Amino acid sequence: MATEATNNERRVSGLKPTFSVMLPEHLDQVLGIENRSFTVPWSRRAFMFEVTENEFAFYTVAITEEKVVGYAGLWIVLDEAHITNVAVHPDHRGFGYGRALMVELISRAAMLGAYRLTLEVRISNGAARDLYKSLGFVEKGFRRKYYSDNGEDAIIMWLNLRRTDY
Repeated sequence: MATEATNNERRVSGLKPTFSVMLPEHLDQVLGIENRSFTVPWSRRAFMFEVTENEFAFYTVAITEEKVVGYAGLWIVLDEAHITNVAVHPDHRGFGYGRALMVELISRAAMLGAYRLTLEVRISNGAARDLYKSLGFVEKGFRRKYYSDNGEDAIIMWLNLRRTDY
């Protein structure tokens, strides 16, 4: 019986997400994911500013069964896009939602006129670095002591969006 429940949960968790522009009504669920994903989480106020006032920002949520399972955001400045954050609820990791969110951001950045896309990632986050590399990102530099919680360095990664396979 326990195995059947686990298999059913995995099947449900593996549903293909739909994407929506992040709205204020998503913030309770987004903050739940944020607080479980980061040691220095963004505040409600920060997210509210991003989704209601920042004209350079685009944020999306991945939804399955009417629940936010992940979110991601970027800023567009001239012809470059900067990914600000990507997170998937811990109970829904390992089902491809992170990749789906990244593909959505890459597509959206290209549609918004960006030619290049960048992000920072913790040196210790091998899974994220591997995901980004699999999507064509290249490690181009690092920022010393970038993360305020523990002083960890960040790898700077770039993707050329002039490719046509997105």
